[in-house]
Amino acid sequence: MCGIVGYFGKNKALPILLEGLERLEYRGYDSAGIVVYCGEKMKSLKSVGRVSSLKEKVIKEDLISGKVGIAHTRWATHGKPSEKNAHPHCDCKRKIWVCHNGIIENYKILKKWLIERGHKFRSETDTEVIPHLIEEYFQGNLENALVKALKKIEGTYAIVAISEKDPNKIVAAKNSSPLIIGIGDKEFIVASDASAILSYTKKVVYLNDKEVAVMNADGIKFLDLFKKSLSKKTHILNWDLSSAQKSGYPHFMLKEIFEQPESIANSLRGRLINKEGITKLGGLDNVRKKMANIKRILISSCGTAFYAGLVGEYLIEEKTGIPVEVDLASEFRYRKPIIDKHTAFLIVSQSGETADSLAALKEAKEKGALTLGIVNTVGSTISRETDAGIYNHAGPEISVASTKAFTSQLSIFILLTLFLARQRQMSLIEGKEIINSLKKIPAKVKQILKNISQIKRIAKKYKKFNNFFFMGRKYNYPVALEGALKLKEISYIHAEGYSAGEMKHGPIALIDKNFPSVFIVTENSVYEKVVSNMEEVKARGGPIIAITNIGNKKLDKIADDVIYVPKTIEILEPILNVVPLQLLAYYIGVMRGRDVDKPRNLAKSVTVE
Repeated sequence: MCGIVGYFGKNKALPILLEGLERLEYRGYDSAGIVVYCGEKMKSLKSVGRVSSLKEKVIKEDLISGKVGIAHTRWATHGKPSEKNAHPHCDCKRKIWVCHNGIIENYKILKKWLIERGHKFRSETDTEVIPHLIEEYFQGNLENALVKALKKIEGTYAIVAISEKDPNKIVAAKNSSPLIIGIGDKEFIVASDASAILSYTKKVVYLNDKEVAVMNADGIKFLDLFKKSLSKKTHILNWDLSSAQKSGYPHFMLKEIFEQPESIANSLRGRLINKEGITKLGGLDNVRKKMANIKRILISSCGTAFYAGLVGEYLIEEKTGIPVEVDLASEFRYRKPIIDKHTAFLIVSQSGETADSLAALKEAKEKGALTLGIVNTVGSTISRETDAGIYNHAGPEISVASTKAFTSQLSIFILLTLFLARQRQMSLIEGKEIINSLKKIPAKVKQILKNISQIKRIAKKYKKFNNFFFMGRKYNYPVALEGALKLKEISYIHAEGYSAGEMKHGPIALIDKNFPSVFIVTENSVYEKVVSNMEEVKARGGPIIAITNIGNKKLDKIADDVIYVPKTIEILEPILNVVPLQLLAYYIGVMRGRDVDKPRNLAKSVTVE
């Protein structure tokens, strides 16, 4: 993986491909490459590092004038970052070129077979078997050769291919890795992400698994792996280009933190019916009756979305009485989960393309669960594969570290909890109270964002520490996990999230003057318990940062520094309490000189298992 862009059309391919790579760079960026068909032959350049390095090389080499090309920015899975391992990869005669996201699981077997048949390999990657397989089966038609090659491949892929032997054509294929095709005026742009397409068109087609697209001067056609023609529906993207730009902010991460009042409001818009104390979730209309009979819910997700799922577990169990389990999607298939017709399986994903989450979804479907999704990206694989679901409507999130998607996911879990609870035991009065409190959340987030000077000051004070604990209890335990994850991702500081009550069962051995702890200690049902845990750390000389409610001065003698947030009802606290943790991570990362939008070794959409 990680970022693919291809162009066929009436304009010069090079600037379009380079712009596309820059917009996709947040998905992965250890090397980049480009190949363009220039009328007689293919011309290719590769570089290690950022897309900017490739651009410098392109200018120096005076490349390239063709109108058909493919390009890739890579996040390594096989082989260290190097020019030889960078995509696009080619066949023996450098006539067939391929960009690929995903993992070819049986590449060693295929590579051995191809070498025995005389093929010469140049890289350490799994991807390189694809152009050699196409070469093996090529008889004048690129898509026919690709289809034959795909039948030999086991694994995940998004592939774009071009050939000097069947020129003026791009062929694309997908299986469990995202690929989207933009349709313009006599031009096509194929990419792994809509951000590479928005400058040119909003009219797109989503490929389903094991489908192939062929783009040439005659238009675009679709077929399956049996070469049967397919009819595909076009969609209109609801994102605009400005959403994928920094708009004056120094980083996408800061912009997206400050977008949260709006993104939360967008997640709630049109879904709250105060008079009846209920939520209207159109995406669940066709499964409403089934939802009323659900007796167990399994939530599965990865990373930040997993922590949102843990908050969802507290919410749903407390307010509906439905038992809930939360699983890491990467582990879900390996524990043989017990599923029956009264089980709902809920997958949470910003991109809707996470490979581990898709694998977990497939397992749940095979076992007969009602499958639901909470997804931000319209038209994504998860949104198409689930029985029903809820869109976040948070807008594109470009920074690798998730911020506004997380608070949007928390908001959606509140909506879902109300939806389920009002079908069951929750009273009209309680439903209305929650809705009234929820409506005030965007304004309260704005209030927190007005206080960044204090958070900056605290960040400056603590930026040189190399270890942190983040602690909370009940609803704020998952928020502590998320706070620790943000600091790890953005600053490369070692940070651990803990239930505050677990501190005394081992981790407290690490506490000293060089090991700060961040406590989430808002005034709720476990407030006194968390204060006691703070006292334990204080007694051992550990520096303390506390997050508490405005007006609470009781912690001044315990905590070294205090960040204040507005008060809300306990179940909504995570949405507010995570915002200062996001800002703290951001400012510490910036002060330590990190690239906060593109942290090392990370990719936005993890499309390999």
